[in-house]
Amino acid sequence: MEEEEEAIGFLDKVLEDEDVFLLEECELGTPTSPGSGSPFLVAVKVDAGKGLEMRKLVLSGFLASEEIYINQLEALLLPMKPLKATATTSQPVLTIQQIETIFYKIQDIYEIHKEFYDNLCPKVQQWDSQVTMGHLFQKLASQLGVYKAFVDNYKVALETAEKCSQSNNQFQKISEELKVKGPKDSKDSHTSVTMEALLYKPIDRVTRSTLVLHDLLKHTPVDHPDYPLLQDALRISQNFLSSINEDIDPRRTAVTTPKGETRQLVKDGFLVEVSESSRKLRHVFLFTDVLLCAKLKKTSAGKHQQYDCKWYIPLADLVFPSPEESEASPQVHPFPDHELEDMKMKISALKSEIQKEKANKGQSRAIERLKKKMFENEFLLLLNSPTIPFRIHNRNGKSYLFLLSSDYERSEWREAIQKLQKKDLQAFVLSSVELQVLTGSCFKLRTVHNIPVTSNKDDDESPGLYGFLHVIVHSAKGFKQSANLYCTLEVDSFGYFVSKAKTRVFRDTTEPKWDEEFEIELEGSQSLRILCYEKCYDKTKVNKDNNEIVDKIMGKGQIQLDPQTVETKNWHTDVIEMNGIKVEFSMKFTSRDMSLKRTPSKKQTGVFGVKISVVTKRERSKVPYIVRQCVEEVEKRGIEEVGIYRISGVATDIQALKAVFDANNKDILLMLSDMDINAIAGTLKLYFRELPEPLLTDRLYPAFMEGIALSDPAAKENCMMHLLRSLPDPNLITFLFLLEHLKRVAEKEPINKMSLHNLATVFGPTLLRPSEVESKAHLTSAADIWSHDVMAQVQVLLYYLQHPPISFAELKRNTLYFSTDV
Repeated sequence: MEEEEEAIGFLDKVLEDEDVFLLEECELGTPTSPGSGSPFLVAVKVDAGKGLEMRKLVLSGFLASEEIYINQLEALLLPMKPLKATATTSQPVLTIQQIETIFYKIQDIYEIHKEFYDNLCPKVQQWDSQVTMGHLFQKLASQLGVYKAFVDNYKVALETAEKCSQSNNQFQKISEELKVKGPKDSKDSHTSVTMEALLYKPIDRVTRSTLVLHDLLKHTPVDHPDYPLLQDALRISQNFLSSINEDIDPRRTAVTTPKGETRQLVKDGFLVEVSESSRKLRHVFLFTDVLLCAKLKKTSAGKHQQYDCKWYIPLADLVFPSPEESEASPQVHPFPDHELEDMKMKISALKSEIQKEKANKGQSRAIERLKKKMFENEFLLLLNSPTIPFRIHNRNGKSYLFLLSSDYERSEWREAIQKLQKKDLQAFVLSSVELQVLTGSCFKLRTVHNIPVTSNKDDDESPGLYGFLHVIVHSAKGFKQSANLYCTLEVDSFGYFVSKAKTRVFRDTTEPKWDEEFEIELEGSQSLRILCYEKCYDKTKVNKDNNEIVDKIMGKGQIQLDPQTVETKNWHTDVIEMNGIKVEFSMKFTSRDMSLKRTPSKKQTGVFGVKISVVTKRERSKVPYIVRQCVEEVEKRGIEEVGIYRISGVATDIQALKAVFDANNKDILLMLSDMDINAIAGTLKLYFRELPEPLLTDRLYPAFMEGIALSDPAAKENCMMHLLRSLPDPNLITFLFLLEHLKRVAEKEPINKMSLHNLATVFGPTLLRPSEVESKAHLTSAADIWSHDVMAQVQVLLYYLQHPPISFAELKRNTLYFSTDV
């Protein structure tokens, strides 16, 4: 055993050298063809006595690891026979096709290594200086074709195993705990390993065998009969490895721990950490046994980039504090909404300038300068927009707080960590050298190379969709017990995800049927996420970071918004699978130029799509009844609703309310009191959106755009107040009524998370967008026209929202500063 440990220790030293581990060409000796162009350039002189002793040590260590490998393959094969037996019954766990995909070539690999081990074992046990075993290694290398087949199928095998685990509990239990026999002399009779970990072993094994051949050659005299055979085996192995090196993702995500175990990189990404009460962008690396938080070091030009470790927590010591246990966050001042919107405005403008420069074949230096400015703004937006707390705690003391932009992201990190924590993990402390090696490996291993901003994207990447995505969330299946269930929808915008819609809670069911339609605005979006939650009504479970009750995520999934699929006039129905839960939904997309056209009024009855002056005259009211009733209902029971006016209401509910208001039905008040508050908020927005001309009128639109662009505060005030006076009375009175309501909503911002700026963003285009957008040839796309105009529309409404109270009587009484009409 001592000899074996010494040999394993020797191998570990080899494995610690990352360049060897990643198998770039090793420099090996050959006496026969110096300078022949072969990678084996230098002959190695070996002291015969010492060399043969080292040979034995290397082989003893390899034999011990070969025994472990065979036991791992056996453990993988163990469930294969019973699974095959059930495949032909009426209740199969897996189909024959799935079994053959997951266990592809494992039996063949097992037989090859069993035969190799059985032949090598007696030679090592009855050791003498003349022992030859080069032919065994040569035969092993000649059978690497089986490994090639295994590698080609590896990704599909993993995906199939993952899908089968999600859809079948029995298989999930089998794949999470496979029992591997311990070595003969070991005290441990069995260890539990996941199927995923075992399926990786053959890939790891080829690397290890090649390293052993390298070591054996180093300690084999040139005149030994094994030398040419080992050399041939190494040549075959290296050629094989160089042919598959690029194909195997997991090999690129592996480093070796000082104990010779493989430490896998499982997940990495850029997160915003709150450190010393300020936001810092970090690159976080999750390995199989440790979470490491790093930042890129500043390096001079041409130097290799490196990471600097800020802190690490062994997963054995990492805990998530429950919401009620977590202490309140260090005070981080949220970034003002209007500044975030300004950044978006700048990014949109810079994007347009870059497109213009490219179209005019502009100087590359000018384009680079614009890209740099765009990156700076995008970086600031990325740093300052996340608000969802993700706290982790080291059981030995310190807490760390990240801010994320979506619940989906938080759930992904938490699940990835918890999955790894199911394994038998040991606490440890890394020495400074070990930490340096681990941090040094991050640059090579990282899978997320760039900060997620659009300026990092290639020009040919999709710019995303601009317009409205209509989504119907139909139903969900696969819940094991009754619960109160709802779904939320998120889309990406400017590099991060935003929650856009939420279904109603379906109480006490395993098969919720929502059939709710939402209209979601897209700003260069490429993905839609659906999250399914169980509603928690326990008031004690309040997150101290943001005063929200934490609902449990039951499942989550993401789909790419492919323009070809989405941009059809028909509904496209799909199912998203998440943790064994299936959610059925439909979607269709309307581009902005189609959805935003106001249509001239042909109606004289009803209220939607009818001129506001016609409605108020008919009703003999100053403010349309629909506006008064919706505002009253929102103030009565929706003013503290998180995301009121931002979260979409259910489209079918909104259409039902629209029909009732149009028909002037006597049941309006009863229906309003029963209706979901987001649907009522959505009905109010729809009313203003469907007006045949905007509330602030087409005639005055150019003047509003010019007024908001004035720099001098006095001139701006003069102009903006004069423009209000110039509005027809029904429009002005309704606008002032709505303005006061929105200010009252914003007073509850600590609870409803709706600031004046948020509200201006929602209502600006609704109240100002003109009937027809003039064509603007100098801009390259509808998205660009929109982003410029929208930003200005938001600024106009924000100006009035931030203004001290404006009364109709006061406004009309004041003398006009301008003598000319607008």
